Amino acid sequence: MAAVEPFSEFVVKVHGRCNLSCAYCYVYELRDTSWRHKPAVLSADLADRLAVRIAEHAGAHGLPAVRVVLHGGEPLLAGRARIGRLLAAVRAAVPRTTAVQFAVQTNGTLLNPAWMELFHRYGVRVGVSLDGGREATDRHRRTRGGHGSHAAVERGLELLAREENASLFGGLLCAVDLANDPVEVYEDLLRHRPPAIDLLLPHATWQFPPPGHDPATAPYGRWLVAVFDRWYAAPVRETRLRLFETVMDLVLGGSPVAESVGLAAPPFVVVDTDGSIEQPDSLKAAYDGAAATGLHIGADDFDTAAAHPLLRQGRLGAAGLARQCLSCPVVKLCGGGLRAHRYRPGSGFANPSVYCADLKLLTEHIRDRVLADARALAGRTP
Repeated sequence: MAAVEPFSEFVVKVHGRCNLSCAYCYVYELRDTSWRHKPAVLSADLADRLAVRIAEHAGAHGLPAVRVVLHGGEPLLAGRARIGRLLAAVRAAVPRTTAVQFAVQTNGTLLNPAWMELFHRYGVRVGVSLDGGREATDRHRRTRGGHGSHAAVERGLELLAREENASLFGGLLCAVDLANDPVEVYEDLLRHRPPAIDLLLPHATWQFPPPGHDPATAPYGRWLVAVFDRWYAAPVRETRLRLFETVMDLVLGGSPVAESVGLAAPPFVVVDTDGSIEQPDSLKAAYDGAAATGLHIGADDFDTAAAHPLLRQGRLGAAGLARQCLSCPVVKLCGGGLRAHRYRPGSGFANPSVYCADLKLLTEHIRDRVLADARALAGRTP
């Protein structure tokens, strides 16, 4: 087999259901319905098999570190015993020459002291999804009974923010909603003292564009610019905002590191509750079965996955972009946007992002501010 670019991150669907019913959820509310036909929970046998597969991949490529992200649905629904078994299996299987980093992405409603004890034991970093204050969060992030989730998330974040647990706090993930004031959302998130914030554009395509989509006015770009200006102008850096930091680094000549902007190949692969090996979850916004590969950890190793044509297509960088993207002056900053957002029936992913105008507005704004400050600083240098 030809040499492959190895994966360094493994997103594991430990539970395929959720205790919330978020209106914009790409797993349950958009195009893909595969979750209906898969088991709710990753079995113990598959968890053990997964640990072996990760260890094989790390050993074969001499990886200095691997990252295992517990995902869902809501991963904490799997329970502490099941998740503890998976963490122990991975830690035991992976060669000692490879550092193992664990993380979990949760809606935060189920966090309690017992979870903190388990996360401390294995060094699990906790990312929490939150869309801002009560009104902003409860607009879309509601229980199946129609109740808001903000109060429960607040309790989880208060626990996570305690001094003894602060080292576990990975950051906040916020979905952009044009109905919410951008600066108010940022400042509401900041109240929880997150070490990092990830701003996520709603998963959408040209066939099913996002709410308020308007290439003429680029409302999502303007929303993000408002947050950038508030964040960038602060006298001291209040938190990491990875989207902005990535673009700034690219402006100054850095290398691509993020899937959503820049031309970096996604370093991760997804394993679903039935053991199937899949492409990035965001593709589920495109069409039913878009993330599927037909591979399974029972029969296929991760080298086979890395060599799979569908996964290779998603890791092509500039070679996978539409022709009009390659001639764009900011292509090295936006990287064509997230691959899922490029989908259009008939031409597949060979299109600019549905957020093209928004990304252009944002990246040009960041570029101009960063370069202006760099020139001003150079002018003051003796």
